[in-house]
Amino acid sequence: MFVLGIDPGLSRCGYGCVEHGRKPRAVAAGVIRTDPDLDRPARLAEVQREVRALISELSPDVVAVERVLFQHNALTAMSVGMVSGIVMVEAVSAGCSVVEYSPNEVKQAVAGWGGADKEEVSQMVQTLLGMPERLKPADVADAVAVALCHVAHIPSRRVAGARR
Repeated sequence: MFVLGIDPGLSRCGYGCVEHGRKPRAVAAGVIRTDPDLDRPARLAEVQREVRALISELSPDVVAVERVLFQHNALTAMSVGMVSGIVMVEAVSAGCSVVEYSPNEVKQAVAGWGGADKEEVSQMVQTLLGMPERLKPADVADAVAVALCHVAHIPSRRVAGARR
């Protein structure tokens, strides 16, 4: 099973694809960047094209998106929300399941506590995947952490589904 994790953002949208198996394995990781000199609709269209291409290339079973809970800047929060919506629509249109996780859920699953900082999350992503170096920029490590969060939740989701 392939899980595509997304750390949504308009300037930098991190992505990371992890294969779920006996030991999680990184398949792809990177960042989609948009030109801040372009207007928002053009930037959103660029994110949409890139996400569509990623989903087509990687064929994930699940797309896990980090949920936006709070931003100090309302415009940033709106842009992140728009990117999240684009990602979810593209995933569903391609036949993928979509799940959302809060930043605290991601930190808890990957680093062991919901108050972990970006450095701790990045270090744990490196450790969990046995990578020689940390992923950079932080948006990439965060996206992989979202995918790993879903992988960590798969057993409990299966149990919950069996009880229904």
